[in-house]
Amino acid sequence: MPLPRATPASSPRVIDTREDYLAAVEQLRAASGPVAVDAERASGFRYSQRAYLIQVFRRGTEVMLFDPPAVGSFAELQDAIGHEEWVLHAASQDLPCLRELGLEPYEIFDTELGARLAGYPRVGLGAIVEETLGLHLAKEHSAADWSTRPLPASWLTYAALDVELLLDVRDVIETRLAEQGKMVLAQEEFTAVLEREAPEPRAEPWRRLSGLHSVRGQRGLAVARELWRARDEYAQEVDTAPGRLLPDSSIVTAAKATLASKGELASLSGFHGRASRSQLDRWWAAIAAGLATDDLPALRVRDDSLPPPRAWSDRNPEADARLKAARLALTSVAEEYQLPLENLLTPDHVRRLAWSPPGDAGEQALADRLAELGARPWQIAATAQSIAQAFVDAHQALAEAPAEDS
Repeated sequence: MPLPRATPASSPRVIDTREDYLAAVEQLRAASGPVAVDAERASGFRYSQRAYLIQVFRRGTEVMLFDPPAVGSFAELQDAIGHEEWVLHAASQDLPCLRELGLEPYEIFDTELGARLAGYPRVGLGAIVEETLGLHLAKEHSAADWSTRPLPASWLTYAALDVELLLDVRDVIETRLAEQGKMVLAQEEFTAVLEREAPEPRAEPWRRLSGLHSVRGQRGLAVARELWRARDEYAQEVDTAPGRLLPDSSIVTAAKATLASKGELASLSGFHGRASRSQLDRWWAAIAAGLATDDLPALRVRDDSLPPPRAWSDRNPEADARLKAARLALTSVAEEYQLPLENLLTPDHVRRLAWSPPGDAGEQALADRLAELGARPWQIAATAQSIAQAFVDAHQALAEAPAEDS
C-alpha cells in the first residue's frame, strides 16, 4: 500500500525583502527548540557553490524560505538562532555555503549521519522520512537550478518539506540512538562534522580533468593545463559551471591532437560544448600558450596517497596481512555496535595504520596514531585494542607460513 504523500502545512513563499526577512527573524527568535536548516545551490549550473535559497523551520513558526541575493546580510538571523541546535541532513554539504553568508551553528544534529549511526539501511532524506515518519517525500527537484527566478511553486513545496519534516525525523533518530546507547558517540560525530576544517586548495586542480591519464607527454599536459585555466577563468566570469561551457572530454581531445591553427581546432571532432565556438579565440590562445611555454608540468606528481590495496600483496606483504586482519576484526566490532564499517573507523585510517604502523604497535601507540589521524575518542576506544590484536595475529601468521608450506 502506497505511503501517504508529505505535504507542507501552509503554502510556502519566498522571503525576498528586508522587511519580510526581519519579521521572519523575529518569529524564529520568539519560538523555541531546535532549528531545521537547509540550503539549495545551483551545482552543475553555476560556477559558485553559493546558496540560492535558505530554508529555516522552528516549531511554532511557518517554514521560512529566504532568498539570499535579495536579503543581503543574514546577521540578524545568525543572532536569533546561532546559539541553538541546528538540525541538518548531510550537514557537511550545506555548512560551507551557510558560512559564506555568516550563518554558523553552535551545535548540530545531522539526521543523515545520525541515521547511519542508528543502523538505518537507507539514509537519504526521502528514505529516512519513509522509515521514521511513514510518509513519501518526493525528491524530484534535488538537482534543479536553484538560481532560477521566479522559483516554481512545486520547487518551493519541495524546499519547504526538506525542513518542515526534519525536526520530527530528528526526534525519532535521537530516540533510537538513545535506546542503543549511542548518544555520546553521535555527539562526537556531530561535533567532528561541525569542527572539520575546509580542505586546502589543490596545488594543481587541473590534474583532476576526467580522462587526463590518456594525454601523453609534458607538452600535451601543458596544453590541457592552459585550457583548464582558460575555462575556469571564463566560468568564473560568467558564473557558469565549467563543464557546461567546455566539457573535460573536449579539453582532453584538444590536448591530444596536433593542431596548427584555430581553424583546425574549430573542425576537430570531439571539441564541443556551449562555448566551444563562441569562445574559440580564447581556447586557441590557451592552446598556443601551452605549446609555447617553458613551464612544462611534471608527468607525475607525488602525493601522500597509498597504493591501492589490491597491489599490497606484492608491494608490501606484511602491510597486506595487517590490513586484512584488521578489516576482519573491525567487521566484528562494527556488527557489535550495529554500525556501518566506514562509520566505525574511517577506512583511510585503517589503511595508513596497516601500511606504516608505529614502531611500538601496541594498543596505546595505535590509539595515539589514530588520534593524530583524526579519529574520535569513541572510535579509538572501540577499535584500538582489536587492531593491535589483529596486527599481532597477522605477524604470527606470516611467521608460521613457511613452516606450514614445507
